[in-house]
Amino acid sequence: MKYPTSKNRSNIFWDFFASVKLAIVLLIVLAIVSILGTLIPQQQGAAQFAGRLSPGTLRFFTALDLFDVYHSIWFRVLLGVITLNLIICSLDRWPATWKRFTALPKPDREKPFEGLPPERSSLTDEAPKEAAERIGRLLQSRYKKIREKEVEGNRFFYAEKGGLSLFGVYFVHVSILLILVGGMVGSFFGFEAYVNIPEGEQTDTVMLRKGMRPLKLDFSVRCDRFLLDFYKNGAPKEYRSDLSFLVNGKEIEKRGVLVNHPVEFMGVTFYQSSYGTTPGRTVDLRISGPGDSETAMEVESGTTVKLPGGEGAFRVADARGDIMNMGPAILISVQPAGETDTRDFWVFKNREEVLSRLPEPMRRSPKFDPTAFPPYTFFLEDMGTRYYTGLQVNRDPGVPIVWGGCFFMVLGLFFTFFTSHRRIWIRILGAVPEARIEVAGTSNKNPVGLERELEHLMGDIRKID
Repeated sequence: MKYPTSKNRSNIFWDFFASVKLAIVLLIVLAIVSILGTLIPQQQGAAQFAGRLSPGTLRFFTALDLFDVYHSIWFRVLLGVITLNLIICSLDRWPATWKRFTALPKPDREKPFEGLPPERSSLTDEAPKEAAERIGRLLQSRYKKIREKEVEGNRFFYAEKGGLSLFGVYFVHVSILLILVGGMVGSFFGFEAYVNIPEGEQTDTVMLRKGMRPLKLDFSVRCDRFLLDFYKNGAPKEYRSDLSFLVNGKEIEKRGVLVNHPVEFMGVTFYQSSYGTTPGRTVDLRISGPGDSETAMEVESGTTVKLPGGEGAFRVADARGDIMNMGPAILISVQPAGETDTRDFWVFKNREEVLSRLPEPMRRSPKFDPTAFPPYTFFLEDMGTRYYTGLQVNRDPGVPIVWGGCFFMVLGLFFTFFTSHRRIWIRILGAVPEARIEVAGTSNKNPVGLERELEHLMGDIRKID
C-alpha cells in the first residue's frame, strides 16, 4: 500500500505516527497477539490449561493477562496506538489525494503524448469537426469527466474515470477504525454471561463469566419448553428452547432458540449452549410419625404442608439432584406449632450409604439428621427431574459498528483492487484529407489494464474512419 507523502509534516510525533512502517509493525504485532489469544484458552476456559503449567509459567501468563488477552490493558493500548497511527496516516496523505482527485488537467497537454508508440495514432480522411463529434460521443459513452478544447484548428479531448479508486485506501482505513472502535465498545460496554433456566421457570439474572458475578437484566426470560431429540445411538441430535421475554411481568415476545440460531431481545443475544437435568417441582416423601404410623405424600417444593400429627408444618426448602457427590437430597424446614423458628435438616435418598461416608462430626450434626424433629422421621422416596436449558448470554453494542466496518472494508478493497484512476487524452491534428488522431493515457495502477483500454479505444476510433 503506497501513499503520497506530505511535504509539511509538523513534528517528530506526527512523523512517527504517520509512518507506514509503523503501521505494518503494529499490524504484525496485532496478528501475533490474536494468534496467542486463539491458542491460549481464555477466561473460564483457561482453568484446565492453567493447571498444567508450572508455577513460574503460570505467574508469567497471569502477569501478562494472557488468559484474558482481549480485555487486558496492554491489548487496549495496542488498539489505541493502531487507531492513532491510522488516523494520522490518513490525515497526512489526504491533502495530496484530494488535490489529485479534484485536479482538472488541460486537454491540450503535450507531455502525455511524448514517446507515443505508432499504434496509438491513426490518419483519417474525415473532416476534423466530424471526427471530433464522433470521438466526443464515444468518450461520453465510456467516461464521466469529459473536457474538450480547440486550439488553432486542432481539437483536444480529456477524459477520466475511476477517481474513487484514489480513496480505496481511506475506505480500508475507515473500516479498520470502525472495527477497532466496535471491538472497544463491545469490550467496555458489553458482557458475556450464562444462565441455566429450568423448564417452566424464569429469571432476570445471569452470571458474568468474568468475575463470576450476577448481573440483573432489564427484563425476565422464561423457558416455556425444552425439546431434546436423539439419534438412534443415543447421541443428542438437536435441542431447542422455547423462550418468553417479559418486561415488568408482561410477556412481550416468544422465540425459539436452537444451536447456531440465537435470538436477540433488547440488545441481548441468547445462544443455546448446553442443557441438563435438575430436580422436579415435586418430591415423594414418606414420614413416620407417632407410634408406627407412616404417611406417604407428594410434596411440591416450597409449599407448606401440615405434619400428619398437626404438631406444626414443614416445606421442602431446597432440592438437589446431587449434593456433594452423595446423591439426591432435599432440605426440610419444619416450623413447630406456636413457634417462629424453624428446624432445617437435609434428607438424603440413600441415607445409609451417605451416613457411612460422612465424617463423625457431620453424622452427629442435626443438619444431616432426618429425625431432628421427633417423633417424625423423613424419608426421601423419589425425586422427579426436569430439563434445564443452558444459555450463553451476550450483549455487544459494538456489533453494528463492526458491521459498518465490514461494509467499508468490502467497499475499500473493491476500489483498491478492482478500479484504477485512468486519464485519457486524445488530439486531432491537421486538416482534411490527412488529419491525425493520437491517443494517450495515464493510470495510478494496473498499467496492463490501461494499455488494453487504450488499444480498444484506438480500435473503436479506427472503426469510425
